[in-house]
Amino acid sequence: MMRIVSEIEKAEKILVLGHVMPDGDDVSSVLSLVIGLERIGKTVKGSIDYTIPWFFYELEEVKKIEPYESLIEYEPDLIVVVDSSSPERVGRFLPLLSRKRTCVIDHHVTNTYFGNVNWVDPTFASAAQMIYRLNMELGVPYDEKLATINYMGIATDTGFFRFSNTDSRVFRDVYELVKLGADPHFVSKMILENKRVEQFRLFAEVLDKMELDLDGKLVYSYITYEMYKKYNCTDEDSSGFVGELRSIKGVETAILFMEYPKGKIHVSFRSKDWFNVSEVASKLGGGGHPRAAGVTFENTDIFEIIKEVIPLTVSLMAGGKSGISKTFKEDLYR
Repeated sequence: MMRIVSEIEKAEKILVLGHVMPDGDDVSSVLSLVIGLERIGKTVKGSIDYTIPWFFYELEEVKKIEPYESLIEYEPDLIVVVDSSSPERVGRFLPLLSRKRTCVIDHHVTNTYFGNVNWVDPTFASAAQMIYRLNMELGVPYDEKLATINYMGIATDTGFFRFSNTDSRVFRDVYELVKLGADPHFVSKMILENKRVEQFRLFAEVLDKMELDLDGKLVYSYITYEMYKKYNCTDEDSSGFVGELRSIKGVETAILFMEYPKGKIHVSFRSKDWFNVSEVASKLGGGGHPRAAGVTFENTDIFEIIKEVIPLTVSLMAGGKSGISKTFKEDLYR
């Protein structure tokens, strides 16, 4: 961390970048660092080259995260990339990384150490915890707003303290943030109790297409682009679905295949106790954590991806049993 501190202290203009398909930890980490650097007098911009889910805008500070198009002319002295395991995760900012000095702050075990200075520590449950420590080291003053934003990243990446990455350090950090003014009720209401009716209708179809394998240890389903359009939804609306599939009794691994936009397939993996889903994602060109990982494919067919991913997952989970159910095959080979 101290090498990151040194780089920040030397820089005047800083660009903080998060990853495409942002989650709560990503939004929290970018925003917490942007606000923190502003408060110690740095000229700083923050960006995520992807649409930020609408519900995060209940935090008015999220407007500080600017789109790629508004920062094309911005020339920083230093780039800080947060919560991103590989350089491609920054989207269209990728070419800039080779031209500017770059620091990476991340907690993914699959991180490729693509910065000039890398602070990568998979023992942290969230990147937001690392940003909290960095802000403290930089002498950033916290108020209720910043504490709440920083808390959000820890809460969401631990599944609101339900996931196996929830350790004593998580509780110590959120204890300190709540003492500083963080509002857990606001965060949980914004994230967990803010669903549109259309999301439930879409999820009902996901359940209808759901299949179980490996004696109920593996569950998988899919959402085609046409299904999203049918219910007036986007990929933002399905962000929590894979976790709901994992919650089924007896399931170890859940996989959700999502096509949005047309031809772009994102595969989201989750597991409960023992299966390392990042191993599957890494073999397919993606990455993540042992209990949460993902991979994205471009210009392809969702059913072709299912044909590839399910047998691979089954092979790794159970040593090579056939891995596509009869009802799925009717769709796959139609």
